[in-house]
Formats: sequence, structure tokens, C-alpha cells
Amino acid sequence: MSRIGIKPIVVPADVTVKIDGHNITVTGKLGTLSRTINPNLSVKQEGNELIVTRNSEDAKIKGFHGLFRQLINNMVEGVSKGFEKKLNINGIGFKTTQDGQNVILNIGFSHPVVLKPVDGIKITCDKNIVTVSGIDKELVGRYASSVRDIKPVEPYHAYGISYVDEVIVRKEVKSGKK
Repeated sequence: MSRIGIKPIVVPADVTVKIDGHNITVTGKLGTLSRTINPNLSVKQEGNELIVTRNSEDAKIKGFHGLFRQLINNMVEGVSKGFEKKLNINGIGFKTTQDGQNVILNIGFSHPVVLKPVDGIKITCDKNIVTVSGIDKELVGRYASSVRDIKPVEPYHAYGISYVDEVIVRKEVKSGKK
């Protein structure tokens, strides 16, 4: 059995779930998300819980069981609480400014980098911290990763863009001949 797949998903009181065959739509106070699940899986709602079960014992379907359970759980959590990723911008002379919905990064390039939010994403900045937030965990993570890839952290001085909770492994500079 899948350890993650057999866990029930607790649905909060302010979230409604609509199951239409293999399409699942979750609506909450922050918005609406929908997803199509694998046809070999089925979802049942019992009270305030969702149960994901598989229709065959194929090895590939066992892997999808835990995956789709977690994706549905992320949808429920996203429409009720939302997700956010915080990025730290570190470097001499590096700064961020907010211009409406856009965030402008001055990070050592010859030109400023403008971050424009995509649908479902909100970007804010506070000094050297950029916050990416939204209801879709996958979209928030992918957008934060693309921002981080603009200027990866270099290992000698730790200049660049990193997640706030990321551990940077520092290298020593060469000491030369003695």
C-alpha cells in the first residue's frame, strides 16, 4: 500500500470539492483550482474527507496513487491558505523595488531585471526579500525557481538569489604559495 495514498484528505469547512468523473474542482476563499486525475484512480468524498483509491494493482498506478493524493491535498490547502516562497537577494549594491505589480531587481547586470507576475502569482518585495505567493503550489514553486535562476548564488561570497531557508555551502578562497 502507498503510505501517502491511503491517508484521507481533510477538507476545511470553507472549501467545497466537486468531483465530476476524473475531474476535480476545489473552490475556497482564495480561488478555484481544477485537475484531471488518472483514470485508474477514483476519489470519493465521505463527510469532510476525500479518499483516493486505485482501481488496479499495476506498479505504475501504485506510484500515481500517492502522487495524485498529494496533488489534491495541495489544491485543498492552496485555496484555503495559499502558498508562498521567499527569496533572499544578497550582494553589494543589489536592491529591489516595487513598481505596481512588477518587481525591479538591480543585481549587478548592466540593466535592471523586471519580474512580471503571471496569472495566479503575486510578487512583493521588502528590502532584499522577494515573496512569490499564490494558490497553486506547483506554479509558485516553478516561478520562484525561475527567479532564482536569474542570478544563482556563487559559492565564494554567497552573492546572488537564494531561498530564505536555503543553506549555502561556502568555499574558501585560494590562499596561494606559502
